[in-house]
Amino acid sequence: MKKYLTELFEKKEAVICIVGLGYVGIPIVKKYLEAGFSVIGIDIDKHKVNKLWSGVSPIKHLNCEDFPKYIENKKLHLSYSYYESDIKRAHAIIICVPTPLTKQREPDLTCVKSVCESITPYLKPGHIISLESTTYPGTTEDVMMPIFAKNTSIEIDADELFIVYSPEREDPGNKDFDVSSTPKVIGALNKDSLELGTLLYKQIVKELVPVSSLKAAEMVKILENTYRAVNIALVNELKIVCEKMDLDVFEIINAAKTKPYGYQAFYPGPGLGGHCIPIDPFYLTWKAREYDVNTEFIELAGKVNTYMPHYVVQNTLKNLYLKNITNKEILIVGITYKPNVDDLRESPALKIMEELDKLGFFLSFYDPYIKEVTLENGTKINQMPAFIPLTLSTYACAIIVTNHSDIDYEMLRKNSKLVIDTRGIYPKDSENVVKS
Repeated sequence: MKKYLTELFEKKEAVICIVGLGYVGIPIVKKYLEAGFSVIGIDIDKHKVNKLWSGVSPIKHLNCEDFPKYIENKKLHLSYSYYESDIKRAHAIIICVPTPLTKQREPDLTCVKSVCESITPYLKPGHIISLESTTYPGTTEDVMMPIFAKNTSIEIDADELFIVYSPEREDPGNKDFDVSSTPKVIGALNKDSLELGTLLYKQIVKELVPVSSLKAAEMVKILENTYRAVNIALVNELKIVCEKMDLDVFEIINAAKTKPYGYQAFYPGPGLGGHCIPIDPFYLTWKAREYDVNTEFIELAGKVNTYMPHYVVQNTLKNLYLKNITNKEILIVGITYKPNVDDLRESPALKIMEELDKLGFFLSFYDPYIKEVTLENGTKINQMPAFIPLTLSTYACAIIVTNHSDIDYEMLRKNSKLVIDTRGIYPKDSENVVKS
């Protein structure tokens, strides 16, 4: 079977199935198409699939204009159902579905389980299955493989079904690194799986980083994002200390990063957002409890970062009081989780808006990447009528949450009664500006 699959990849006759057409799945689809392979894309969101069929990307920074050409040439097939013919035609299945947290801050593997249950009846000898979704060590072996074993007669730990875990390292909006240029970690069930997983990914990735096991690969991704979460918590706490001391934390960080060794710059903000950094450390702490290990350091970092949206709200209230501003209208500037993308997942702006909404403020937002927002309680927050001086002057204050590059911050400052700057946009002691 290995020899057969190797020949298919060498001839570019292998068919690649991508399950989950989002920030991770779409770039992978594009890379395999560009490399000359036939691709099947599956996503249960019918609206998203229909947009992709017409060449319209559901994600602003990803260009899918060439998808209709590939569809016409029968190199790309898109579906919102798990058809037997699609799964059996594929030689590799790459799973890129969300792995969020429950309200109890525990791993939610509903999507991963659903995919496994949907594809299992149609698995055939020779399938390579790779999970890219971020998760805790042990997921592939303890969650996915039992589903495969229960519903198929195929031998998993033999020359029939090849299991791989290769965590996504997608950074939405990053123009310096993409799927191909970012080194890719890969772990596998056994030697044969590792060799075939490597064969699968070397078609589109320049550098592969093999590790000893599935669990090791799963832990790599958790480490990467826990490292960032802990360091961001450090500078978030330092920001509060610096504000008490009347120091500019951004000046301090930028001076510190001139040291050519032993220091890496991280920057504070209004809290953490996105699909990885706010979530992954909780996957690790949850799994560690199974081994009677208390990850106090990581949990403390999570508490600090989770507190930051509340800190921004309290700082806003304090400064409105000090400036005797009684107007109840507040503008949130930038509401996506990071600059220059249209992704709202876990955005601290949502938490800030929810808290201000509960306090009775009337909210609007300005974000060139988002058209409308509805909070968890059902409150709809409208985009401001126009980002112009006259409109800006009507708000009690503007809170900069996300520092998009195409916003006129000087106009914002000059025409606002008060600007709460959570991103270090303005120099210290700028008029109408409070750092938070």
